[in-house]
Amino acid sequence: MSGVAWGTSTARGVVAAATLGSGLTLLDGTVVNVALRSMGEDLDASLSQLQWITNGYFLSLASLILLGGALGDRLGRRRVFVIGTVWFALASLLCGLAPTAEVLIVARVLQGMGGALLTPGSLAMIQGAFRAEDRSRAIGAWSGLGGIAAALGPLVGGLLIDHASWRWIFLINLPLAALTVWLAHRWVPETRDPRAHGRFDLAGAALASLALAGTTWALTDAGGPATWWAAGLGLAAAIGFVVVERRTREPMVPLGLFADRTFSAANAMTLVVYAALGAILFFLVLQLQTVGGYNALQAGLATLPITLCMLVLAARGGALAERIGPRIPMTFGPLAMAAGTLWLLVVGPDVVWWRDVAPGLTVFGLGLALMVAPLTATVLAAAPDEVTGIASGINNAVARAGSLLAVAALPTAVGLAGDDYRDPARFDTAYGSAMIACAVLLVVGGVLSWFAIPSRIRTPSA
Repeated sequence: MSGVAWGTSTARGVVAAATLGSGLTLLDGTVVNVALRSMGEDLDASLSQLQWITNGYFLSLASLILLGGALGDRLGRRRVFVIGTVWFALASLLCGLAPTAEVLIVARVLQGMGGALLTPGSLAMIQGAFRAEDRSRAIGAWSGLGGIAAALGPLVGGLLIDHASWRWIFLINLPLAALTVWLAHRWVPETRDPRAHGRFDLAGAALASLALAGTTWALTDAGGPATWWAAGLGLAAAIGFVVVERRTREPMVPLGLFADRTFSAANAMTLVVYAALGAILFFLVLQLQTVGGYNALQAGLATLPITLCMLVLAARGGALAERIGPRIPMTFGPLAMAAGTLWLLVVGPDVVWWRDVAPGLTVFGLGLALMVAPLTATVLAAAPDEVTGIASGINNAVARAGSLLAVAALPTAVGLAGDDYRDPARFDTAYGSAMIACAVLLVVGGVLSWFAIPSRIRTPSA
């Protein structure tokens, strides 16, 4: 097959299917934080349960996303994408019908598993289906339309939560998933990676999941009866993961990639920056609702400056890095994000959006837009050309793991527990400490980039 040409009906169908599929995960990613308070009140959930409602999804997604990409390369990208979409929809149905917080947490873990099949497949279908000369345009369209989906998330989610129920942020996925599956079957050609062969690294995936689960449990339950057991399990699984990945002929994570200083530094920077990003969105949305008195729609729309900055300026950040190299954008991006985070310290009981929220989030969004494209380019350039897909997947998993660990650890670290998220005075005090901690993480990311990221990177071969 020569490949799909841009401008044809098949091209539009492929992009539509891939965008709708990835849009499902983007939509849930932007609205669940907005819904947490409503979920907590409806299900009488504790703070740790709210953490797991967020983290259950990230845990399975971060652990299995590389395995999902490998399955698509070998079994068929469209096939695995469709399976992931159906899985995600069924898990969303369970989320929407969940009678208790415990059931919702399990459903969110299952949703993350579906996302791990769906997310890598959405881009891989475009990569495999289009002619080489048309892939950049197709990926650009996919990225831009996906950004619009992320921007619409707070608006759609807030409207559903305020005028119907938080359950509809999950149930709305069902018709969208049905449309995605129909488009995929109607327009997307099946593709595989002819170089993909050998066994799947199931042991590596299982150990990665146990390592993240044990660590997350220990951080969330800090001081509880199971803390040390969970920490021990996480540590043992992490050691086992390294051993297995070293000995496996085709590992899920080729550890040799981390021998490259730039690759290791870029992923370390990703971990701390995305940890801060995940924690900021978790705390800010709850602060606006618990302390500021915002409803779900207002809290969701309050975060739009970040999305708008990304939509308008992320590509220009990439172009700037091509001219001046990645070190400066990857240094000053996180530092600008830290400055915006410190501005958000003023968000309190008398919050005024245009004065207290919009300026800080705009500065934060500008820093994020400056950093994202150079970070991705640096990770890909530091890896051999034949494993750039794996390198990108590792960086994606590291970003999600950063958010997962931060949301698990930070609430306990700043003194929150039980029903404290419903207490304006206690939450307001903890919020300030959390924002300072996030600003420190961002400064660490900027300093790390300045000393460890080269001023120029190689251009990957075509």
